[in-house]
Amino acid sequence: MIDYDGEARGYDASRGGEPRAQATAGALEQLLPQGPCTLVDIACGTGIVTRRLLRPERTVLGVDRSPGMLGLAARRVPGGTVGGDATRLPVASGSVDAVVMVWLLHLLPDPAAVLAEAARVLRPGGVLITTVDKDDAYFVEDSDIAQITAELRREYAPHVPDHAARVLNWTATYGLALVGETVFPGTGQGRSPRRWRQAIDADRIPWCTHAAPDQAAKVSRRLSELPDQDVPRPDPLYRLIALRA
Repeated sequence: MIDYDGEARGYDASRGGEPRAQATAGALEQLLPQGPCTLVDIACGTGIVTRRLLRPERTVLGVDRSPGMLGLAARRVPGGTVGGDATRLPVASGSVDAVVMVWLLHLLPDPAAVLAEAARVLRPGGVLITTVDKDDAYFVEDSDIAQITAELRREYAPHVPDHAARVLNWTATYGLALVGETVFPGTGQGRSPRRWRQAIDADRIPWCTHAAPDQAAKVSRRLSELPDQDVPRPDPLYRLIALRA
């Protein structure tokens, strides 16, 4: 697990910075309720996206359990952040119009409790907006890296915490139904074959860490044979879905 307190100050720069945050917020706005709204951003991190959701007619609360991250978020969203766990939100039941979770579910061994908690705090008619299928975001269907990694990613698919079909099944049990979706680019986050190999060799890629060592080594070797080792492939395309209570 990432040391979010330790990485807080350099986190934004390592994750696409302001351009990616702007793309994220723009996609969220497409799915958020219009007009007066109370919104909770779960795992708000440094608040780089949260602050872009502020509107005169909107009350925004960022929640995070990392003090390091929350300290930065508090500067961006003054008076609008609180420490808390995603499975025990410091928010009353049925009290908010929207819950946002960006790049959270893929980190959890079992997202069911977090989804249940999001459903708890939503008013009837409220909307949960979350990223799903993060592992697939980097892989354009016909790209050379997608082809080389396809087999391992298929094997790992049943274990993906934020697999869209699994999320939809879970949320249906809490009375949430799909009402919209969109995508947005991870600006500047495309990886070169060399960067993919480095990440695999450092055990930072989930679908490789769950594979047999010889399988991961084979993928790494095939990546090393690709041309343009230091040329980034296309930026990832992240998927957002909106579910209404």
